[in-house]
Amino acid sequence: MAEVVRSDKAPAPIGPYSQAIRAGDQLFCSGMIALDPQSGELVGSDAAEQADQALKNMGAILAAAHLSYANVVKTTVFLLDMNDFAAVNAVYAKYFDANKPARTTVAVSGLPKGARVEIDAIAMPR
Repeated sequence: MAEVVRSDKAPAPIGPYSQAIRAGDQLFCSGMIALDPQSGELVGSDAAEQADQALKNMGAILAAAHLSYANVVKTTVFLLDMNDFAAVNAVYAKYFDANKPARTTVAVSGLPKGARVEIDAIAMPR
């Protein structure tokens, strides 16, 4: 049985989707971009700042599901420009220092609201 997971501390979805869905023991977090949770506006002028906000948003959703970054087993990072790879990695490593989930990183031609970074995740209890 699937259950919607929602947090007021993360931005509302900007389309017809949920912030996250719990299916069994797994939590599927939708892609997070650097939206301010209150205004819904994009924050951060570069990929590192945007990655930081996107991961903070993800943390709020994980917390709503009674999980943390330590429970993340897989992420996908979408970059507008692969030249931002190192800068995003530096931020990402702060959130996943001890726990290094499996990850895919891909370059894309565009992201919602002109974002430079989007990150989704799958988490589960350990």
